[in-house]
Amino acid sequence: MLYYLLNWLDKEFDLPGFGVFQYISFRAVMSIIFSLIIALLIGKRIIRFLQKKQIGEVVRTGELGPDHAHKKGTPTMGGIIILAAIVIPTLLWADLKNGYIWLILIATVWMGLIGFIDDYIKVFKKDKRGLSGKFKLMGQILLGLITGLVMLFHTDFMGARASITQLNMLKANRLLQSVGFQPGDELLEINGTLFETFPNTEKYAGIESYTILRREEEENQIIYDKKPEEILLSIPENLRADVAGEIFGPRDKTFAYQTDFPFFKNYVFDYSKVIFLKSFIDSKWLGRIVYLLVVIFIVTAVSNAVNLTDGIDGLAAGTTAVAGTTLGVFAYVSGNAIFSDYLNISYIPMSAELFIYSTALVGGCLGFLWYNSYPAQVFMGDTGSLALGGALGVLSLMVKKELLLPIICGIFFAETLSVIIQVAWFRYTKKRYGEGRRIFKMSPLHHHYEKAGFHESKIVTRFLIVAIMLAALAFATLKLR
Repeated sequence: MLYYLLNWLDKEFDLPGFGVFQYISFRAVMSIIFSLIIALLIGKRIIRFLQKKQIGEVVRTGELGPDHAHKKGTPTMGGIIILAAIVIPTLLWADLKNGYIWLILIATVWMGLIGFIDDYIKVFKKDKRGLSGKFKLMGQILLGLITGLVMLFHTDFMGARASITQLNMLKANRLLQSVGFQPGDELLEINGTLFETFPNTEKYAGIESYTILRREEEENQIIYDKKPEEILLSIPENLRADVAGEIFGPRDKTFAYQTDFPFFKNYVFDYSKVIFLKSFIDSKWLGRIVYLLVVIFIVTAVSNAVNLTDGIDGLAAGTTAVAGTTLGVFAYVSGNAIFSDYLNISYIPMSAELFIYSTALVGGCLGFLWYNSYPAQVFMGDTGSLALGGALGVLSLMVKKELLLPIICGIFFAETLSVIIQVAWFRYTKKRYGEGRRIFKMSPLHHHYEKAGFHESKIVTRFLIVAIMLAALAFATLKLR
């Protein structure tokens, strides 16, 4: 909202310096600042309110030992702080005409609401089981289904256009060749400014000129050793809208179920090419069906994984901040035509705006850590953990980095895996030997280290170090390809 107000003031009164508000990088900085301030300002008030209402956590002191006894009665449902610190700055600084922003906000609030209901039942109804697992799962599946359908059929998510490749190379048809374009031309500038994001349809008629790079060819082979020629093409006024339409539209309806494949150069994974299903389902619908199943699985898995990780002070908030930073950077470079071209990853028009949401998410987590670091003054509860998990899952899908989740969200992955292994081994040994046995002292994994004698502050610090190392590895995959 501030974004539109400040842009209007700049256009109407030409105020010095106000042009900076158009830049995503500057608005992202403002987003994280606002997020931190909101979390810090409302944090104390919300904690006092929760204490006044005696909304406290019930702790399993018998299983976790005396070190957790002091946590009894600590206010929970602190995820409200995180939600406010994410949603408000995003609404203030992001472009609200962008479909990516609305979908990620809906996902965050949706999962936050499910978590809030769960916490409410636990705290006010004194039912430790909380919301039935069946209803929680239904909510996650429904969010995954909505997310998948929107990304499949909403035009904002249809990505690459028919006449321009992911590397900004043109596939020039007759119309484009008639005004001077040639197949293989690389689009460099529009109206004299660097081509970074696709223009909106209503701006097509305003594109007067294109600057392209043209490389020499010999026997239909591009010569990359020679410096390309930079050419300025001016478009006749009566053809401007048609030319822009040919370059930037129509949109590619298969773009949604294609994703970047880590470690392999120039390889895009297509969900519709799943071999063992291809003979059973028409290829047009195969991609959509498989993609919907993948989206549902990822949204459910990641939201539950973050929920499992929220067991000791500062762990879930800290690791989510690292994962959110990583996905935010991927969103920024994927939404920038120059960076995505250089890094040879999918160019995702309009996704750069997600960087503003990501910085708000990181700011919200860091602001919450002010009160949640050991010894915690408040717990996020399912209100926060489910919201953060759902947000990370949807965000990874939007920037086409879901196949990197085992690395980006490696801590969450390890925590979930420890629970699966523990439960599976216990049931197997009980069936075979008549007595259940355990691999870990306790699951999830962070409780195993607690039982091994590590202080929770040391566990959190070491887990954060591992999370940062995994984030660095995720960035390294851009060059390891």
